[in-house]
Amino acid sequence: MSGPGLDARLIAAHDPMNKPALVRLYTEAADSANDIDASCFFLTHAYVFALDAGHPDARTLHARLKAHGRES
Repeated sequence: MSGPGLDARLIAAHDPMNKPALVRLYTEAADSANDIDASCFFLTHAYVFALDAGHPDARTLHARLKAHGRES
């Protein structure tokens, strides 16, 4: 992929608080993380933004977190 890296795109999406983009970008970060803890960290962010925005991916993100034991 050309253009700005993931970190730069995340920072750019935070400035106008583009919640749909933040859901997508944090999910992308989770998918490319090197370990489960990092992945779940990013998934949690994606999930919170999805809930706040009423995003359709909220259910899927929640299921992914539950599958990794991240719900008490």
